[in-house]
Amino acid sequence: MYAWPASEVPALPGTGRDLRIHDTATGGLVTLDPGPVARIYVCGITPYDATHLGHAATYNAFDLVQRVWLDTKRQVHYVQNVTDIDDPLLERAERDGIDWAGLAEKETALFREDMTALRMLPPRQYIGAVEAIPGIVPLVERLRDLGAAYELEGDVYFSVEADPHFGQVSGLDAAAMRLLSAERGGDPDRPGKKNPLDPMLWMAAREGEPRWDGGSLGAGRPGWHIECVAIALDHLGMGFDIQGGGSDLAFPHHEMGASHAQALTGEFPFAKAYVHAGMVALDGQKMSKSKGNLVFVSALRRAGVDPAAIRLALLAHHYRADWEWTDAVLDEAVDRLARWRAAVSRPDGPEAEPLVEEVRAALAEDLDAPAALAAVDRWAARQAENGGTDERAPGVVSRAVDALLGVAL
Repeated sequence: MYAWPASEVPALPGTGRDLRIHDTATGGLVTLDPGPVARIYVCGITPYDATHLGHAATYNAFDLVQRVWLDTKRQVHYVQNVTDIDDPLLERAERDGIDWAGLAEKETALFREDMTALRMLPPRQYIGAVEAIPGIVPLVERLRDLGAAYELEGDVYFSVEADPHFGQVSGLDAAAMRLLSAERGGDPDRPGKKNPLDPMLWMAAREGEPRWDGGSLGAGRPGWHIECVAIALDHLGMGFDIQGGGSDLAFPHHEMGASHAQALTGEFPFAKAYVHAGMVALDGQKMSKSKGNLVFVSALRRAGVDPAAIRLALLAHHYRADWEWTDAVLDEAVDRLARWRAAVSRPDGPEAEPLVEEVRAALAEDLDAPAALAAVDRWAARQAENGGTDERAPGVVSRAVDALLGVAL
């Protein structure tokens, strides 16, 4: 599977700062000091509907991570998956009377268009669950052979007891885990499981559903969590720098994925930091496909909204915050974009280098994009009030906003 084209990231004078970021597993900020190549895995979409602003906010957060690392002169090895086979996709295809594979292909293509328009840097590897199946099957077989998995009526489950570190990603107790498991694709009430929290690794073929050769597992399809583990281990290996996604993935998805990988390898941790973005709401409720209360990036673009304004609207909120999309949020972003473009269109301006360092410092401290925006606002206000004499300043500001915030002025 291919990703989307990369926009050029301008080079800035000086060098950026190492990233301090909130780690869900420890509950505090950690300073990440990757080697020459920083490694990040971000969980991708299940392509049964278009990209909504909740998706965009999540991928915007991890795009900032990449930009901070690139500014430190590191390379970034970024991997993202596409869950192009799963129950929600099959259910939507059946509801609409269309082919599930065609639906996945169509929505993945639209996602690529949205990411390109928003200037999100693409992953080095963009891998679908279906194409990962040949690598998933041996991992499930290995977990079974290690005694970390068991069969139940043809399905294969992971035993959470096989990983002594289980529970350390989310920090939740068993009761909370059981509730979330039921809400988020698990089956804690299925009779015969060793532990209600045990997640499925391989689902035996069901009548009328797609299936693949599972070798000794029999025909079927993979579970959700093992998909990301197989892709991450194949391309990044253990101990990569950041496992990322929305806050609703901390449990069960990231918890289970970490345990799968740790049981497979005997190593700890799967990722050095687990980083989670907040949820975006509309009319008082979290945006979700199940609720249908979605604002689509593609719909905003069709309505003539500049993608740079959409990105500024996302950046106006700290990535870990839960917030609500309103017309006022978009109006403020449109106004900000106009002010910034007017400011950099002048032939000179106030000195820009201090602003670059302000933006760098804000982003290096847990991706504080609102503080970075406020710094640019102050520079633009000085430009509007008094101007300046530095002929290089407008160009430096424009390049810095592009390189660090992904907004083209």
